[in-house]
Amino acid sequence: MNPPETAAATSTQVAEAPAVPNHYLNHSKGFLSWALTLDHKRIGLMYLVGVLGCFALGGIFALLVRTELWAPGDTIAGMFASPGSSPQEVYNMWFTVHGAVMVFLVIIPGVPAALGNFVLPIMLGAKDVAFPRLNLGSFYLWVIGALFFVYTLFNGGVDGGWTFYTPYSASQATNVIPALLGVFILGFSSIFTGMNFVVTIHKLRPPGMTWFRMPLFLWGSYATALIQVLATPVLGITLLLLIMEKTLHVGIFSPEYGGDPVLYQHFFWFYSHPAVYIMILPAMGIVSELISVHSHKRPFGYQFIAYSSIAIAVFGFLVWGHHMFTSTQSPAMNAIFSAITFSVSIPSAIKVFNWLATMWGGSIRLTVPMLYGLAFIFLFSIGGLTGLYLGTLSTDIHFHDTYFVVAHFHYVMMGSALIGMFGGVHHWWPKMVGRHYNGTLARISWALIFVGFNVTFFTQFLLGSQGMPRRYYDYLPRYEIYHKISTVGSYMMAAGFLIMAFYLLQSIFGGRKSPANPWGANTLEWHCTSPPPHDNFATAPAIEDCYDYSGIDYDAKIGGYTSRANP
Repeated sequence: MNPPETAAATSTQVAEAPAVPNHYLNHSKGFLSWALTLDHKRIGLMYLVGVLGCFALGGIFALLVRTELWAPGDTIAGMFASPGSSPQEVYNMWFTVHGAVMVFLVIIPGVPAALGNFVLPIMLGAKDVAFPRLNLGSFYLWVIGALFFVYTLFNGGVDGGWTFYTPYSASQATNVIPALLGVFILGFSSIFTGMNFVVTIHKLRPPGMTWFRMPLFLWGSYATALIQVLATPVLGITLLLLIMEKTLHVGIFSPEYGGDPVLYQHFFWFYSHPAVYIMILPAMGIVSELISVHSHKRPFGYQFIAYSSIAIAVFGFLVWGHHMFTSTQSPAMNAIFSAITFSVSIPSAIKVFNWLATMWGGSIRLTVPMLYGLAFIFLFSIGGLTGLYLGTLSTDIHFHDTYFVVAHFHYVMMGSALIGMFGGVHHWWPKMVGRHYNGTLARISWALIFVGFNVTFFTQFLLGSQGMPRRYYDYLPRYEIYHKISTVGSYMMAAGFLIMAFYLLQSIFGGRKSPANPWGANTLEWHCTSPPPHDNFATAPAIEDCYDYSGIDYDAKIGGYTSRANP
């Protein structure tokens, strides 16, 4: 039986109670402490919450699209049609919102703004990014851009396709202008984030961390930031010209006013093809970390992987014309763009072969992050190899504007960029929140997403090869079985993502505490506590080889790894 408590005993117990460690989550409290924070970690976490919320929104519209395509004719779109609209128009709005939200609000800002903001300064051993106030401003620009899209949803929707091609978008009476303004504002957010990262990597690298001692994630982030700064202004100016044409009837892109719609395609794809690498380069940086850490082996060909990130960024500016083989380009230009397109496969293949060589002979652990890393390699390889058919003039003529393009696009964008992002989320989640998620549920979720993704989109390669056009509301009965299989796969993916949302939220409130280094990594973010302190490091950390795992040992008492140099 415990002795009765006295006032003295109570005060002694309170005095001896272990203090709650101070970290970035509890450093200050209240709404304003988050709304006005300059802490890159809090900004990254707010970005992550916003991006995942938009991912859920875009996913709902994807399920609506797939459900409508369950059978020929009107399936569910007619239920949502207003008296003045048709089911076809409702379907077009669903498609537009799904594409625009996923591209501009999720995939482009996902890794750089969310995970990059959180991890990049700690990887450098810095206390924050170079321009903390600009960083917060970037986040609020993203929020304002997102609100423009939300406005269109509650004001009749938006139709124009996520590319907003003229003259179709110029002739639409729906909320095209608010949507374009939203993308324009999001562009400024992307530019400011890219500028911040370029300056941070140049100026805040600690003594001893030379360019070729940086973690490979930083190389991917650096190449991405360069594209953001150089390519995004082109899209901003293009959308501004489109708004001027729609409001002032100035002839720029629309033939109705004497403009050239092919000019819009040139401007749009000059940005949007580099934007593909804004989406995938940081995911490639994540995968480089996952494969090395969870194989416990130094990356094979480190310099080749680093240089290939820059090479992909450079080539990304030179290949936009392969989207326009069926337009009015000359045969000579088509041949040139086709040849340059094939050249992009060289640095991409370097990464894939080096990742495989890194795993060879390594101590591979099939952790959840590693499963996402392996899924990335598999799906990216399919996406890349099927891209060869679209870069070849003779086959692209047949596959252009069919479901083959839809499947290829999703294997590269979702199967690679988003899968890489979720691999990074699972890798750094214990660091971000200081808690572990349920590994069993995470593996079930991964399996549903991986299998569901392939069921959904591999089927669409077959659809496209048989001539099924993309973006169509209705189709011939002979395509029905393929659409049914694809829709079943989409619901499998949705189930996997719902399970993911459950166990990530559950880990915050009931997950076991994470040690500082649960994976045995050696980059600097794993040398501070989980969650990290407000200022990241009390003293400047020692700079060592971030891929040297010889001094990393597992400690069963803490359920994690310790460094012999910094036990």
